[in-house]
Amino acid sequence: MSRRVVRQSKFRHVFGQAAKADQAYEDIRVSKVTWDSAFCAVNPKFLAIIVEAGGGGAFIVLPLAKTGRVDKNYPLVTGHTGPVLDIDWCPHNDNVIASASDDTTVMVWQIPDYTPVRNITEPVITLEGHSKRVGILCWHPTARNVLLSAGGDNVIIIWNVGTGEALLSLDDIHPDVIHSVCWNSNGSLLATTCKDKTLRIIDPRKSQVVANNFEEPVALQEMDTSNGVLLPFYDHDSSIVYLCGKGDSSIRYFEITDEPPFVHYLNTFSSKEPQRGMGFMPKRGLDVSKCEIARFYKLHERKCEPIVMTVPRKSDLFQDDLYPDTPGPEPALEADEWLSGQDAEPVLISLKEGYIPPKHRELRITKRNILDVRPPAGPRRSQSSSEAPLSQHTLETLLEEIKALRERVQAQEERITALENMLCELVDGTD
Repeated sequence: MSRRVVRQSKFRHVFGQAAKADQAYEDIRVSKVTWDSAFCAVNPKFLAIIVEAGGGGAFIVLPLAKTGRVDKNYPLVTGHTGPVLDIDWCPHNDNVIASASDDTTVMVWQIPDYTPVRNITEPVITLEGHSKRVGILCWHPTARNVLLSAGGDNVIIIWNVGTGEALLSLDDIHPDVIHSVCWNSNGSLLATTCKDKTLRIIDPRKSQVVANNFEEPVALQEMDTSNGVLLPFYDHDSSIVYLCGKGDSSIRYFEITDEPPFVHYLNTFSSKEPQRGMGFMPKRGLDVSKCEIARFYKLHERKCEPIVMTVPRKSDLFQDDLYPDTPGPEPALEADEWLSGQDAEPVLISLKEGYIPPKHRELRITKRNILDVRPPAGPRRSQSSSEAPLSQHTLETLLEEIKALRERVQAQEERITALENMLCELVDGTD
């Protein structure tokens, strides 16, 4: 008699569970734009969701702890003149998020740790270079301030957000609409899918396709799912890939190994309602004391529901085998180092003592000084004192005054928020 051999894996029993009702985020007008992005982005501090908004595009940013019913007047992040199509948190600064829009621009935003009293309308920087709508964003995993965008113009642009400059433009590689883009773990290569049904592996710094049209898949998995787009999320630490279908109500997950058959089905988490989009928490944002190995943020029409994936363990001790050192918030390279050809693996951190997000860090933008650009040579003419260009000293003084004014406004907003909270407490106390 033959005996079936059961494959050994610590992830054979990964269980998904939806959060309790009071841990969800209610009354959120999730965007109805028919686009293929996840519509949701999350990090250890914030949850961001693309929402319906009149007069342009917007998304809402909530502190993770602000669960329950969201006030209809809660401040939004607005500024795009067209619908927002994609959002992505910077992996090296939990207060910085990028947004891409139908209006052909990419905007980068600084999110304060306190709750703003009004809409955030001024991005730190606006990146302009695409000729059609921008639907894909992806930050570089190891280089500081490097952001990728892909648009309906079939072009990929890689930006240095710190200067606002386009580092690279890949405009002759894709003959049709780009469907998805992702970096490898150290950011040396890109993988893209395109409407021409071709998967490409690209070296962006050489503007070359280094692998293309793979003849045979290493594994083929039939998916019993709807016709909606599949949103894949890969956890490098556990080698688990999660597949979430838009319009579907399930999350299917598989373990990837180096030996045949390479792809091993683990389980399916199912719920009653279909998902409009999905956010995926970075590993450093998980609760290691509960053996949580993944957390999703599932979008419904009017709410966002956390879904927790755990590996049950009897011991209360830290489970080293479930939590190898994982990428932390520190970049391994500067943008110019990466552009020059350097590669570096992510800077890893231990999760043994849990992870505490760092305090607010400001994104600093260094633009070229337009005053350094000399006018074209021409007839000399006398220049009155009122027409004289600003000196470097005057410019620095003005910048310092602007900075001081911004800090004063921020302090006043914080004071207004504190006073409003005190007023609410007094009103509640008199009821």
